[in-house]
Amino acid sequence: MKQQSTQKQSTQKQKTEQLLLSAEVLCQRRGVRLTPTRREVFSILTEQDGAVGAYDLLEMLKTEVPNAKPPTIYRALEFLQNQGFVHKVSSSNSYVLCSHFEKQHPVQMLICGHCGNVQEIHSSGIHKEFLAQAEKEGFTVQQQTVEAVGICANCQQAD
Repeated sequence: MKQQSTQKQSTQKQKTEQLLLSAEVLCQRRGVRLTPTRREVFSILTEQDGAVGAYDLLEMLKTEVPNAKPPTIYRALEFLQNQGFVHKVSSSNSYVLCSHFEKQHPVQMLICGHCGNVQEIHSSGIHKEFLAQAEKEGFTVQQQTVEAVGICANCQQAD
């Protein structure tokens, strides 16, 4: 059992390093800086199973940056969100790592009301229909986020 836990931690660490490297490359291409604090917040988010609130992130950040204050976390989150690395879950005022941040895209999230897990999905059909409806109303969409709250497969099986 201990070996499985160690193996899982090693796999998670590799995943985190891979995502950080991708984010750093994108930042270099875009001419923006992934500061040590932004990097640490990004790293913390890679280790989370679901969405996390800013103050919970702040407490986690304080293990590496003891003098971090609320503006620190909000500035880091704003940067990460602007770069497309994280999405804000408006219904719970929390943040989740983007599953593929290489390009900007409409956000569609399935949020489990039981366990809080957030799954990002991409349906071009939903996006196209949304844009078509907005266009009919004379509305120009600048950013799209769709949140659906329900019960995930794991929680349904547990019940």
